[in-house]
Amino acid sequence: MVLAIIQARFSSTRLPGKVLQPILGKPMLLLQIERIRRSALIDQLLLATSTDPTDDPIERLCRENTIPCFRGSLNDVLDRFYQAAKPVRPDHVVRLTGDCPLTDYRLIDEIISFHLQGRFDYTSNTLDPTYPDGLDIEIVRFTCLEEAWREAALPSQREHVTPFIHQQPDRFKLGSLKGQTDLSRHRWTVDELEDFVLVTKVYEALYPQKPDFTTDDILNFLLKNPSVSGLNARFARNEGYQKSLIEDRRILGTRG
Repeated sequence: MVLAIIQARFSSTRLPGKVLQPILGKPMLLLQIERIRRSALIDQLLLATSTDPTDDPIERLCRENTIPCFRGSLNDVLDRFYQAAKPVRPDHVVRLTGDCPLTDYRLIDEIISFHLQGRFDYTSNTLDPTYPDGLDIEIVRFTCLEEAWREAALPSQREHVTPFIHQQPDRFKLGSLKGQTDLSRHRWTVDELEDFVLVTKVYEALYPQKPDFTTDDILNFLLKNPSVSGLNARFARNEGYQKSLIEDRRILGTRG
């Protein structure tokens, strides 16, 4: 059984409320969920947000759209993620984040298939990134997620859910899906205003005629509109994770 969990919260230091910002009259988060629900290999989908009052609008949105919603820790995201999955006790859990509205359900199914066929403990397309930032997908065996929940201690391991697992290739069997072409220079996640503008332009150009537009459709649009593609080129990949690693080093230095 494959459970997909979308992490989403209203608070954001760089772009507060981004997941509920409207695109073509719909909250960005709902558009992403619409794309994820096209997956043929996800058996169940739920959203995990925090118990912080700022996330009340996310729970309300889920309730109004019959989307299962779990609320847990704001900062200990690993605990929130694990507690959301625990009642279901799936065989495998797909991790997605609510700031990736261009998520490709075909790629989700490709990674799930790759993971299951390889009998991996953890699989992603981010260990050696070749896909655009914003098409990030991870899948982990639930028993391994449980081990991480029990043992992980560093900020990066609690805030970003899976580092405890993929940092230990000798302990866990890791799978890495790479594309035929390196597209990692593209930034399709939403952390900054420029990111949101780019994603909005993509939806405005493609969604009305083809709601299930593909990654190739996005690439073709950006190729024809280089000014749109360059809107967010100045931002680095995985800035949040890098900040957590700095905090890791501070803590380890203090312990030493």
